[in-house]
Amino acid sequence: MKFNIILTPAEEGGFNVTVPALDGCFTQGETEKEALKNAKEAILCYLEGLEKVSGASWPPSS
Repeated sequence: MKFNIILTPAEEGGFNVTVPALDGCFTQGETEKEALKNAKEAILCYLEGLEKVSGASWPPSS
């Protein structure tokens, strides 16, 4: 499963990452490589949490 991400330089240094398809899913990293690694982890944690809390899986069925 793939998600689009938005990677932006942070004012204080490093990079911020948001995942538009997953409301509230965001992370950061000191380097671009670290930010991308953290994004993968954040997505997995988000989806695991979604499944535990609501029993839902991604993508949601209509």
